[in-house]
Amino acid sequence: MNLRKGSKVAGDCDSPQMESKAPEQTHNMGQKNGEIMESEEVENGIFYTDLQTEFQASNQETSWVPSIMVSVLHAGGPFCSVMVERFGCRTTVMVGGVLSGLGMAASSFTHTITELYVTAGVITGLGFCFSFQPAVTILGHYFVRRRAFANAMSSTGTALGLCTLPLLGNYLHAELGWRGSFLVLGAVLLNCCVCGAVMRPVWGHRHCGQPLMNHGPLQPEEEKPKGRMRALWAGLKAALHHHMAFDLLCNNLRYRVYAVGITWMMLGFLVPLIYLVPYATAHNMEQSRAALLLSILGIVNIVVRPPIGLVFSLPWFKGRHIYVFSAALLMNGLSNSICCIDASFPVLLVYVVTYGLSMSVVGSLMFTVLMDTLDMSRFPAALGLLAIMESVTLLMGPPLAGILVDRTGEYFYVFFACSATVASSAVFLMVSFYWLDRKVLKGQQVPPQVSPPKPASVNNVVPQCQYSSVPTNGDKDKASDSEDVSCL
Repeated sequence: MNLRKGSKVAGDCDSPQMESKAPEQTHNMGQKNGEIMESEEVENGIFYTDLQTEFQASNQETSWVPSIMVSVLHAGGPFCSVMVERFGCRTTVMVGGVLSGLGMAASSFTHTITELYVTAGVITGLGFCFSFQPAVTILGHYFVRRRAFANAMSSTGTALGLCTLPLLGNYLHAELGWRGSFLVLGAVLLNCCVCGAVMRPVWGHRHCGQPLMNHGPLQPEEEKPKGRMRALWAGLKAALHHHMAFDLLCNNLRYRVYAVGITWMMLGFLVPLIYLVPYATAHNMEQSRAALLLSILGIVNIVVRPPIGLVFSLPWFKGRHIYVFSAALLMNGLSNSICCIDASFPVLLVYVVTYGLSMSVVGSLMFTVLMDTLDMSRFPAALGLLAIMESVTLLMGPPLAGILVDRTGEYFYVFFACSATVASSAVFLMVSFYWLDRKVLKGQQVPPQVSPPKPASVNNVVPQCQYSSVPTNGDKDKASDSEDVSCL
């Protein structure tokens, strides 16, 4: 074996160290699987009534199933970051496909609602996390100039899922029931392994491993902390600093504002999609027509997101993404109040189209705005911390909505509460970023203060001039002439 200087240990070269640079023309269709999986929890609304009847559960107890699934999808960010760091994006996505497929298939054999929390909630949600977050992270390494368009095209996976999965779920529900449907969907989710395998690695200039031979001077070893507890604490602090962005949360004001606004938004952003089908069927609408509403929502996203990505890639929108995002989020929140008017199909159709238009802009720009607020090298850690913060409100949203339905007996209060929550988060983001931009602009326009001139001292009244200390011949002649005149 030829051990050359700088040789590397064999390993998975699809690691973040290798994904440092990528050409703009590089494209990756495998990342869409994570976006499609994000719409899987919305499909639970089709089986919501069956789960409630099967396990004799209340709205609050049943709503914990999609709530735990979405929460684990976001809260598993640090674990996903460690997996990506150690094994690379492709391997992590394939592991996520196995977990989500097994979790959904195991859900078809559950006998209690608690078992469903573990299988469909924790295991499937963790699999979605391992499939979704690496797909988002790898986009930032593939694209720079066309990043907004790339995020928009990738987010069409959510639209594809919203368009196809409700129709598929409704067909399976009619033919096989909810248990057979979960088993088939588990097999469908195994295709995430194929999507992860076709992800194209980005070959950088950095090595995957450490050099086997080093001819340079020996580096002094760092002092090891005394005691096992100190060593454990030091390792924990280093891991938190590497995989979590607590320093950004404390020092980067724009990231802090964005994280708070998005966390606030998630309290009511996905809840209407979970309760749309139960709301429609509770008002005597057929199950197939209610599922068709979700498919129409997906079609609107498919049509709108690609041109939106092209438009927002224009230079004029650079620095203005957050304001477009906030305006679309405000429209999204206010659109939920349409459901409070009536539960007929025409009214809900108007709601779905309006919600889909605003959702397309929000989904296309959510990660683009995050990438604009920080350096790309810190994006995985920042995304992981943001996902954990989102998981708290995502876990609280559906159960709180279930309590509201159990107490009032009406679904439209849920849509009204979601409208107020999402709209207020949009106003918070818009006003906060406007204030931050004005603050930066004022700092750039302040002229530099010129210090006043120092008063001349008594000993230095004569202005300084350049002169030669050695007298020339002309100076000597002038001096002699002046002496002769004085003698006269």
